Amino acid sequence: MTRLFVLGNASIDVSLRVPHLPQPGETLMASDLTHAPGGKGLNQAVVAARAGAAVRFCAPIGTSPDAAMLRETLAAEPLEVVRLTPVPTVCDISALVVAADAENVVVSTGACAMALPVTSAAAFLAEIAAGDLLLMQGGLSQEATRKAALLARACGARVLLNAAPVRWDYAELLGLVDLVVANQVEATDLTGHEDPAAAATALRTAGAAESIVTLGGGGCVLADGAGVRLYPAPPAEACDTSGAGDVFCGVLAAALAAGHAHPVAAAQQAAALSVARAGCFVSFPSSAELQHILATA
Repeated sequence: MTRLFVLGNASIDVSLRVPHLPQPGETLMASDLTHAPGGKGLNQAVVAARAGAAVRFCAPIGTSPDAAMLRETLAAEPLEVVRLTPVPTVCDISALVVAADAENVVVSTGACAMALPVTSAAAFLAEIAAGDLLLMQGGLSQEATRKAALLARACGARVLLNAAPVRWDYAELLGLVDLVVANQVEATDLTGHEDPAAAATALRTAGAAESIVTLGGGGCVLADGAGVRLYPAPPAEACDTSGAGDVFCGVLAAALAAGHAHPVAAAQQAAALSVARAGCFVSFPSSAELQHILATA
């Protein structure tokens, strides 16, 4: 069975619901506050495991009391292996501000994620082999991320990258990536192209074998050796879009690991299900829901 190695972060999400996204200088009163596990690495690992992938997850974990919540959350999920590396800093926190129209903005700390030693990333991948997949995001240091990609490629494994957040230069990394996923804002930051098709093409020109630019309700654009094509989004009654990108990436990786015939469609359907629910982690589809999507997409 193809194994999915997920190397990323694990943090705490603090979500605030507001009537609209704030303007510069504006003070808003939130109608709700939630405190939940999060981090793109944790989120994508959990979703992929619920989708049936044999997931091995590695993340740095801080010293604050929130670490207990992260450990308990991961222990309750169907992950094959969890390797949490203690680092001498507090757990990272993401503040999610979610508007009534379902749009959101996120501000995160990253010291804990950046503190993962390169040696820990290398040790995590000691058993990766040909045919396996490595899924990463932009939360860890450039050095640890690049080292992991090099090790995976040297073993014949495929490398999937969700280029979020954009916090360092991806130029040297893209040549090691089989598939890069970025939303429209991230893709523009990386390529300078506002047009999604042009951005997807530019990501391939920069070295990625394939690229996907996600467009929210507009679907996504895939660029590969066959050209560029648009995948319209399935209908969805959006309530909260936070975490939808993590659901997309987690299911996409699981579908690719399983050799699914329509991995993008499956990922889109799962993301559409999540945006119809309030919250981030709590909105993620269950194992049963994801297995149904993969069976019918």
